[in-house]
Amino acid sequence: MDLEPGKCWDSSKKGSWKTIMLLAYQSLGVVYGDLSISPLYVFTSTFAEDIEHSETNEEIYGTLSFVFWTLTLIPLFKYVFVVLRADDNGEGGTFALYSLICRHAKVSLLPNRQHADEALSSYKMEEPPEKDNSKVKMLLEKYKTLHTALLIVVLLGTCMVIGDGVLTPAISVFSAVSGLEVSIMSKKHHQYAVIPITCFILVCLFALQHYGSEAMFADLGHFNYMAIQIAFTFLVYPALILAYMGQAAYLSQHHNADLQISYYVSVPESVRWPVLILAILASVVGSQAIISGTFSIINQSQSLGCFPRVKVVHTSDKIHGQVYIPEINWMLMILCIAVTIGFRDTKHLGNASGLAVMTVMLVTTCLTSLVIVVCWNKPPILAFCFLLFFGSVELLYFSASVTKFREGAWLPILLALFLMIIMFLWHYATIKKYEYDLHNKVSLEWLLALGPSLGIARVPGIGLVFTDLTTGIPANFSRFVTNLPAYHRVLVFVCVKSVPVPHVTPAERYLVGRVGPAAHRSYRCIVRYGYRDVHQDVDSFETELIKKLSDFIQYDWYRTRANSMSIEDDGSHSNESSSYRLTVIGTTSFCSQQGYESQQSVQQGSVSVGFPTVQSLTDVIEMEPIDHAAERRVRFALDDDHESDTRSEVGVQMQEELEDLYAAQEAGIAFILGHSYVKTKQGSSLLKKLALNYGYNFLRRNCRGPDVALKVPPVSLLEVGMVYIV
Repeated sequence: MDLEPGKCWDSSKKGSWKTIMLLAYQSLGVVYGDLSISPLYVFTSTFAEDIEHSETNEEIYGTLSFVFWTLTLIPLFKYVFVVLRADDNGEGGTFALYSLICRHAKVSLLPNRQHADEALSSYKMEEPPEKDNSKVKMLLEKYKTLHTALLIVVLLGTCMVIGDGVLTPAISVFSAVSGLEVSIMSKKHHQYAVIPITCFILVCLFALQHYGSEAMFADLGHFNYMAIQIAFTFLVYPALILAYMGQAAYLSQHHNADLQISYYVSVPESVRWPVLILAILASVVGSQAIISGTFSIINQSQSLGCFPRVKVVHTSDKIHGQVYIPEINWMLMILCIAVTIGFRDTKHLGNASGLAVMTVMLVTTCLTSLVIVVCWNKPPILAFCFLLFFGSVELLYFSASVTKFREGAWLPILLALFLMIIMFLWHYATIKKYEYDLHNKVSLEWLLALGPSLGIARVPGIGLVFTDLTTGIPANFSRFVTNLPAYHRVLVFVCVKSVPVPHVTPAERYLVGRVGPAAHRSYRCIVRYGYRDVHQDVDSFETELIKKLSDFIQYDWYRTRANSMSIEDDGSHSNESSSYRLTVIGTTSFCSQQGYESQQSVQQGSVSVGFPTVQSLTDVIEMEPIDHAAERRVRFALDDDHESDTRSEVGVQMQEELEDLYAAQEAGIAFILGHSYVKTKQGSSLLKKLALNYGYNFLRRNCRGPDVALKVPPVSLLEVGMVYIV
């Protein structure tokens, strides 16, 4: 059993026993859908066609013993009582564990990190990092090779989950439909009906994915720890044990040479048809769970820069995180049908699925061991015991699965290798592009010097320059101005970034600051999303961005006036420092905003200097609290209630800036995006040339561009060609 992304819970949520029992019932289809249908194929794939009965039935009882202790040790003890506690704000899965580790230790390879991200409410830590001096943590942070190795392990687990999204629907539906072999036809002729019916059900299953999961099983965020624990301990676990014991009891009493090893032979003939229909429906629900988990983990991978851009459709406005990816859906369908037709039996399907599942379990065990030390701050010996005990059990099963390489186990290895190459290549190119942007950004002085004396004009409207940088002026903007000597009256450098948390609340999403003095009308806006968040469409993003800029302008001029009242200065100091300050703008009205600031502790002369590494970039951000009491005493609005404020110099300047913003909005908004092409440096290795010049550029040309991902209307799009020499 693997907790795929989206199979989540809220560990802090409490309620009545009636509510808990209802949640426990709802979790059956989502959390345990694929595990609950395992009796359909476990005995069949274990014995295949070569069972040899003995008088003592030791082969049957031995298999039952393996099943019993596996279900007891792995799903019950490991997952329900340990791994469920290693949740990332209620999210489970490989990437959830990885993001949890990255927040407690500096092991992430993701670019554009900021200290301001650590102030997010979802960026919770069990123990403040300054109190943690774990040697394991220090060792992980010291060597970048370990960072890369950790990412490779995470990608391996992720790829195996995706591979399981191909194999589980195939083996589940095929095993359920195989009941026709026992019910109405001979084994010789069953393939002529079972295979087509299985393929038909799979086509229907994937064709209906765009409608999303059933509502009863889809509201994943409402599951709490106790509900999932009760569901498995008191219902799923006993039911599975009884199902396997019943099959073993029947097989031990029937030693016919021509007996077909199948789940259905142990079902009384009078109820075989109802059980067949129920099994098919259960296989569809279980397959739905793993397919939804595949969509979720690909969406997470894409958000964290580890997967090419694909179209993500959110199938519900009310149910958060329910996604559908058309390209992946049809690829999974084709692969499922191909695997079903190619293997044609549960033996090969079981071998392939078993290797994928055991690999995910091993990866989960390794990551949970790190969570125990790094996140929970437990003694390393405890993590080692956890790894040794559960890892040794899973390693035995893994090694047994590898021996079946030529009998079906080669398929998940091939799929994982193919997906890992794609994901690691995309992530590597993303990092290299960011480093190129970081080293080639231009200075603030260059931006401020642009004007009529250089033949540069300011045109009406708002220009949104999208970049991955959180500081400095991106090189694509300098290239834009060089080729088209004009830019918009209001300029906003927008960075849409993902942070290693599942969700970012709307009140904490926007970081807004100035670029240069207020008269230049240039701003920086960092929009932060969690790896499970729904990205806004263009219309709502434009409206929200203008509102945040308006709130920031009012707040920043309030700070200017407050500083001028507290120090004997003409306000130039406040304006200068505000050029490097980022302020969190919440969703509440300005007068009641409870916020904080991210102050970059750099001097004006050093702004134009590119930071050589991502680590040095994160070192120049520090948090500065706001005097909330003073903020509640002052209100700004464009009305007649505060004429005394607007008559002041600060009030007049603030109103002029707001009027310029609204006038620019009326003139129109343009989206300025880079159209990148990656090329290796001279003297690069052959492998690097093949990977970037051909592999990455092929993926870039055949995946969705950033304009499609952001849903930018073509009439508002301005693309700037950029060649990245890495």
